[in-house]
Amino acid sequence: MLKLRLKRTGRKKQPSYRLVVMENTTRRDGRPIEELGYYNTLTKESKFNVEKITKWLNCGVQPTETVSAILKKAKIITD
Repeated sequence: MLKLRLKRTGRKKQPSYRLVVMENTTRRDGRPIEELGYYNTLTKESKFNVEKITKWLNCGVQPTETVSAILKKAKIITD
């Protein structure tokens, strides 16, 4: 099952995350199918490719709870 989830990047105690499409059984920092944007938790800076995110969501990819909250805050998805 494909998931829309976060992949951790950055240095120790300075995390930033990439929004990626991955198989749910792969490890957190494994190879993604596609990268769709990034989110920095320290500066709250984010940049998402909205067209690709909606394409993957329409194909049936399930976002994790954290990703769905981030996307709702960015007004990409509505529930």
